[in-house]
Formats: sequence, C-alpha cells, structure tokens
Amino acid sequence: MFDKVLIANRGEIALRIHRACQEMGIRTVAVHSTADANAMHVRLADESVCIGPPPARDSYLNIAAILSAAAITGADAIHPGYGFLSENAEFAQMVEEHGFSFIGPSPEHIRMMGDKIAAKAAMRRLGVPLVPGSAGPVESEEIGLQLAKEIGYPVLIKAAAGGGGRGMKVAREAEGFTEAYRIARAEAKAAFGNDQVYMEKYLERPRHIELQVLADNHGNVVHFGERDCSLQRRHQKLVEEAGSPALNREQRDEMGARVTAALRELGYRNAGTLEFLYEDGKFYFIEMNTRLQVEHPVTEMVCGIDLVREQIRLAAGAPLGYEQEHIRFLGHAIECRITAEDPDSFMPTPGTVHTYHAPGGLGVRVDSALYSGYSVPPYYDSLVAKLIVHGITRNECLMRLRRALDEMVIEGISTTLPLHRRIMAEPDFVNGDYSIHWLERFVARGKP
Repeated sequence: MFDKVLIANRGEIALRIHRACQEMGIRTVAVHSTADANAMHVRLADESVCIGPPPARDSYLNIAAILSAAAITGADAIHPGYGFLSENAEFAQMVEEHGFSFIGPSPEHIRMMGDKIAAKAAMRRLGVPLVPGSAGPVESEEIGLQLAKEIGYPVLIKAAAGGGGRGMKVAREAEGFTEAYRIARAEAKAAFGNDQVYMEKYLERPRHIELQVLADNHGNVVHFGERDCSLQRRHQKLVEEAGSPALNREQRDEMGARVTAALRELGYRNAGTLEFLYEDGKFYFIEMNTRLQVEHPVTEMVCGIDLVREQIRLAAGAPLGYEQEHIRFLGHAIECRITAEDPDSFMPTPGTVHTYHAPGGLGVRVDSALYSGYSVPPYYDSLVAKLIVHGITRNECLMRLRRALDEMVIEGISTTLPLHRRIMAEPDFVNGDYSIHWLERFVARGKP
C-alpha cells in the first residue's frame, strides 16, 4: 500500500480524497494555487505545496509543477480527482514514467475513451448498443446531409474531442443542417483545438443513465448499479439519483453484465463510468468517463462501498476481493449539486461565505470544502457543496432531502439552493417523470 498520496485537485474532491487516505493510514500532500492557500484540503493535509498563481493553466493544469511537488515530498502516487488533469492521458503517462503510481486507468484507456469516436468504435466492437449515427468523423456538409437523411431528423452534431455541451448542435431539418454543422465545428475547434464532429440520432425524451464500474489488474470487473443523471442544464448535471426511477432490477442486471464483460475484454483497470441515453426500454452508449465522477456519493450510499478507497487499493495492485454477487443495493440516494451561482440567471457569484451550516441527521451527507469566512475564488468551477441523502425508499429519501435543503445555510454568496428546493417540490420530479430536457424547460418557466 502507498505511504503518501499527492492529491492533484482542489475543493470538495480534494478533501474527499484526503479523508479516504487518512482512514487508510496514508499521508497526503495537497497542491494548491495562491488563491487556495487557505482552502480546507490544504489546512488538513499532512503537507502542502504551492504550485502556481490562480489561473488553472498555471497551477492545477501545470504538469511539471505537480510532478515536481510529488518528487520533493516523496509521494508514491497521485490521485487526479475529477476535472483538471483527471482524463489527460499525457499526464497519466508522465506520472508513471516518473516512477509514481497513477490512481486511475491506464493512459491507453484514457486516450481511447477521450476520443468519443474511438470509444464508440470500441463499444460497438464489444457489443454495447449505440445511438444510431455516423461510424466516424463527418468530414463535410454534403456527407452530413446524406447521413442525416439516412439516420432521420432530428440529428445531433457533436464534437469528437470534448464534452460539456460545447461543439454540440441539433439540426431538426435539412434546411438548418448546414448552419448547425458549421457552428458545431467552429465551437469544437475553439474549445478543444479539434474541429472533428460526428453525428447521432437526437432522442426526444431520453434519460441519462450511467453505470459505475471498478476493475482490478487481475481481470475482475464489477458494477455498482446505475445513476440517473437526467436533470441537466446545458448538459451540466444538477441532480443525480441511485437507482433510476425508470429502471428495474432486470434491466440493471442485463446492462451491468454486458458492460462488465466489455471492460473485461478491454483489459480496463480502476474506476470508470459508462454513460447511456435510455428511451423506450433501450440503452444507447454515448461515452465513458475514465475517472471518479462528481456524483459517486449516491452510489456509495446505496452500496456501502467507499469508491475512492477502492481506487487507491486497485492502483496499489490489490485485487477487488469480491464478486458481483456480493454487491447489494439498499434503498435510494439523491445528490444535489450546489453551486455558487444565482439560482435564476446562473451567473457565478464568487465571494466570502459569512455563514455556513450543513444539515445533519440519519442518512444525510454533505461533501463540501466550505467554512464560515471562506472566500470562494472566481477562477474555478462554481461547485461548492454536494448534499447527498439516503432513504430506504425513494419517497423517504425525498422527504429527508427536502428537510435537509431547508436546514442548509450558505450566506454571503448566492447559491442554487433555492432552485433545488423548487425542484424537489415539482410533481414531475416527485413522480420520477422527467428526461434530460425537463430541467431546461423548468428553468425557462422561472419562479412560480
């Protein structure tokens, strides 16, 4: 097992990794920008190293600085968390070339799954269902128009090298295809330095379902059930559930078996999440995230498994030590992502938190690096807390979540807490009747 782990991240995920290491008897090194000198993970880590000024490109994306910090502190391994360098194959490769263990998948698998076209080709070969679409990049408008006719409108044009909704446009008819295609390529080039796009059928009311997997270095792969991440705004998740109100046990078992078989054949290792669109009883693979997910706590709540601890164990070469039949799913969990944003305009609201009070009680968990007096910097992602609640039934979970949202206090900055309170009272959400397009329409309606 490792003696010391460097945490190449910040905020709540850096604190989450630190806590797992502490419980395993592993010392931690926090790296930080000058803007995060007083961050909670920096205060609690055994050691800390400043790696640069506030801009992420000069600090949290500075590979040389992070590797130097690992070397001077004598770290054995580096955990990238999520975001920043977590899915950077070059970083993973350099970590290993410099003699450190990378707590994540192999550089080869990160590289493969980071290219959505290559990922889809691999999954097609392994028998995982895909959304009908192009087999590779769509190199011209003429080819795209012909493909769109074959697939059937509406079609979705997507950047091959990115995500987060950038380089993604919908064409509902042939007349609007050319403009959508050109804009998607321009956005892809600007955001990712790669203007390649591909196409797929646009589904009208799909849900976003993902499956959490773990794999060791000995050919063992298990899944931890599904998460429903359909409540999204501009392709960014706001609320996640485990399990999905739309699935039953048979569907979970069927897709879980297919996914684990595919990853076993691929030789995958460590944690990963396969994301699907789900509509009319059918699953369609869209991408794989080769890292820990923001929403991993809902899976932990229903399975009782510490996924970060497992990541560290597997990176150290330990076997899983259990099989699929040993994993049990108990109850229901929901996570609310609380961001430092105006709940109506979604404009970022950095500033000083004057008062912070986390809710408590049975089945309530808060993953946050906030504290009273903390200044939320303007340089990074606006996520400031994740409220995760568990209940034996979905209804119990909802009632507990409403109570916890009412108890939670963050003053000094605007947050999306009011929006989450509104969502939890909506009949559609209470009934589990929503798709990936629901939240956009709900937000557009404004306050009741």
